Amino acid sequence: MSLRRADRRRRRRAGRLGARDGAAGGAPGGAGRAGLSRGRANRGLQAPGPIADACAVIPAVVRRLVVCLTLTALAGAAGGGVAHAATAPPRAVDLDRAAWEYAPDPGDRGLAERWATGAAGADAAFRPVRLPHVFDPKPDPDTFPGSVGWYRVPITAPTSAPGFTWAVHFEQIRRVADVWLDGRHLATNTDPYAPFTVALPALDDGRPHELVVRADNRKGKEPREGWWNWGGITRPAQLVPLGGLVTHDPGFLPRRVCDADGTGCRWSVLVDAEVANRGTTTVVPRLAARLTDPDGVRAGGASATARPLAPGETARVRFSVPVTGDVVLWGPGHPALYGTTLQTADASGVQQVDHTRIGLRTVAVRHGLLELNGRPIELRGASIQEDVDGHGPALTDADIAGIVDQLRTVGANVTRAHYALDERLQAKLDEAGILVWTQAPIYHRDALLKTVAQRNAALSTVRATVLATRNHPSTLTHSVANELSVIPDQVPATAAFLRDARALTLDLDPTLPSSVDTLSYPGYPRQNAYAQFALLGVNSYFGWYPGKPGHSTADINALAPYLKSMRAMYPNSGLVLTEFGAESSITGPSTEKQTYEFQAVYTRDVLKTVASSPTLSGAIYWTLREFAVKPAWDGGAGLPSVDRSPIHHKGLITYDGRPKPAWDVLRDDIRRTPVQRSDESVALALGTRVAVRDRGGFGMGLTIAILAAVAIFIAVDVWAFLGWRAASLADEREARDERRARRLRARAGHDGDESAVRVLA
Repeated sequence: MSLRRADRRRRRRAGRLGARDGAAGGAPGGAGRAGLSRGRANRGLQAPGPIADACAVIPAVVRRLVVCLTLTALAGAAGGGVAHAATAPPRAVDLDRAAWEYAPDPGDRGLAERWATGAAGADAAFRPVRLPHVFDPKPDPDTFPGSVGWYRVPITAPTSAPGFTWAVHFEQIRRVADVWLDGRHLATNTDPYAPFTVALPALDDGRPHELVVRADNRKGKEPREGWWNWGGITRPAQLVPLGGLVTHDPGFLPRRVCDADGTGCRWSVLVDAEVANRGTTTVVPRLAARLTDPDGVRAGGASATARPLAPGETARVRFSVPVTGDVVLWGPGHPALYGTTLQTADASGVQQVDHTRIGLRTVAVRHGLLELNGRPIELRGASIQEDVDGHGPALTDADIAGIVDQLRTVGANVTRAHYALDERLQAKLDEAGILVWTQAPIYHRDALLKTVAQRNAALSTVRATVLATRNHPSTLTHSVANELSVIPDQVPATAAFLRDARALTLDLDPTLPSSVDTLSYPGYPRQNAYAQFALLGVNSYFGWYPGKPGHSTADINALAPYLKSMRAMYPNSGLVLTEFGAESSITGPSTEKQTYEFQAVYTRDVLKTVASSPTLSGAIYWTLREFAVKPAWDGGAGLPSVDRSPIHHKGLITYDGRPKPAWDVLRDDIRRTPVQRSDESVALALGTRVAVRDRGGFGMGLTIAILAAVAIFIAVDVWAFLGWRAASLADEREARDERRARRLRARAGHDGDESAVRVLA
């Protein structure tokens, strides 16, 4: 074995202590089916049908027969039996640099004037743009209610192999998107944070076509969102090939299983996918997965054959791929990435190939502490919003690199967002070894969870978020919502959503702990709906916002008792301070809210409280950068002298990119806080003993004083005992002498009497 491989093996063994994965998910299907269609846009790709494990409903003999026939057919196809069997699927085509044009439509005239069909008069409104694109990159209060914009692009599909067609895939369009091809309406997507795909079979003729998209970001008060109401095609788009079989959102989920004594650990990757038959005949899908280690060396492979699928049917397929060779773990400071390839094939050949990069790591909660790779960790970092001055959420590659660089510079080992991040951004966080507390954009949504239809829509958003983020090793948890009711046990609809959302996330990703982010108001009792989650995010603004009547958060000193009460109410859940922060936009005294100086002191004081709360597993500042939130944002300071603006000023960096003094406070705290907790810190958190390093000078002096006092008491006791003993001995001697004297006197008197008798006689 080479020295390098031997060293890697030693590092691997060092990272295997105490492994425990997250809570196990339910059986395939069930909650995992909720929200499958993800809007009408995907109806051309997904057909209704039962979800089942691979071969779960087929008798063993039939399965073996089908497998043999399938393998024989594949072997024959590889030998030339089918004309297109050996042809690989076409490659996807990036559409970001295509000849896109954009036309604003503030009066919503485009539909009536038939802009989708290329009607005369529409051309004058269009101008060239590149994707990603936002209607207006400046947070102008007049644009916050939303508007309508149109996009169009000439498109000619590349030559593809027989049996393949094309589709357009959008990572995100805010808010409602309608898609036309050559004037024919094809699809509508209503989820502004979920990717979607629209089949374009007309492209098969190889001729030029025109793709038109109408984006409408008009919204009312609901749904509530804690960020600006942007509109446009805000993330990349691609032209993707579609075969007769389509595998939707394949997941590659690392798992580690160890013997009861913690030894004999074995790694595998759970492949989880849904396969749909788009063809006209019954087929038997076969999925084959392959792993490569960070050096590009093969690290395992496995395959599974699903049940026969009739046209339009869908089946869920799950199988494990054992990891071979020296295992290299992913984590902050060592972001080792494995490559994965998944081929979907039928008897006619390979229909789809998916590639992604994953990391081998475990995340779990044990004894109320968050663990990464079997070791308790202490998180420190700052949250982000996808909002860059001049671009809004339409991030360029340079914007993404800048965000990651700022997180690295402050030393963050974790970040957090209110929605699934841009795929490009989270891939960079994978490479940087920065964890992500991912979250579905279900924010203050109780009012929109009252009906079954509303809850199903919210579950569809949760599902899309998990599917978009579960392959990323940086994903730490799947939070189902942010700041719902503080008493969900008394709000049945909210409790029902939390129950179903938790089950859904565990079904889609059984390798990570479930979580939800909560409002912090003291005085409320334990909520069973929240106690079911392995991780609880604590959003705290003690010392900034006043709180509610009878549930004040005005005093920052009330934070420490509140954290203790959270631990008492939820002893088995991991606790992370997922939000804290103070607005700052002016200079002034540190005692005055809204000043940079107050923000720095506030950040320092909260972090001191976190450091003295060992049962917490970390803290995430809100936010790294300032961002646009809504017109006339107040922010909580309530100072009449401060102009209200759309910008959220709690960021450590101004909207135009200048660090504030609180940036240095967080950076210095991160430098003092190791991500992997020491044994002494864990022992202190679990209450087993006091860590030696936390015994300060006062504690040592008190110990010496106590020992000295005990010694004095012992000396006094010894002295008193000796004195008492001496006195006792003296008393005994005197008593003995007195008794002897009495006996002598008695004897002397008796002798005198006898003499007198003799004389008389």
